[in-house]
Formats: sequence, structure tokens, C-alpha cells
Amino acid sequence: MTKHQHPDAIGFGARLAHLRKAAGYTQTQLADEIGATRRKIAYYESESEYPPANLLTDLARVLNVSTDDLLGLNGTRKGPKAITVSPRLERRMRQIEALSPK
Repeated sequence: MTKHQHPDAIGFGARLAHLRKAAGYTQTQLADEIGATRRKIAYYESESEYPPANLLTDLARVLNVSTDDLLGLNGTRKGPKAITVSPRLERRMRQIEALSPK
């Protein structure tokens, strides 16, 4: 994707990579969040023209975007959703909550 190219004007794989990076995830971290492998994420970002229908909702939820955003169906990107917590902070909070009381 070029510096001035709009995310909606690119293919699914490039859009997924852009959204993943914007959310602060590595391929491995995203794969862990949705129960997939890093290799599968890498495939969707580079080889796949068509999104994995069974993972769309999980990807959208983890990346904090709508499935329309993920598919590039929105004509214009809107600002962040009402939730202003970054995905990285949210992920860290879940990790902290999972720790034992000690």
C-alpha cells in the first residue's frame, strides 16, 4: 500500500495487514487471539484474494473494526469507534486479569 493509498482501495490481504498493524498486533499475536496459526494469517495477508468467512467476525472483533471495514465495503473510513481504549491496552488488561491474585 502506498503512503497515500486509501485502505478501502486495496485487496483483502493488504487491508488485513494494515488493520493488524494499526491495532498493534504481530501476525503471531493476532493468530493467538483468534485461535489460528501465524502461517494462516500470513497466507491471508499475502496470498488470499478472498477472506475466510468463518474467521471474519473474530478478526473484526479482535481488530476492533466492523466486518464491512475488514471487507472494504465502507466508502469512507470513519474515526475510531466509541471505545477509545487501544487494542494493545485491552489485550494487556485481559492478560493482567488472568493472573493469579499472588
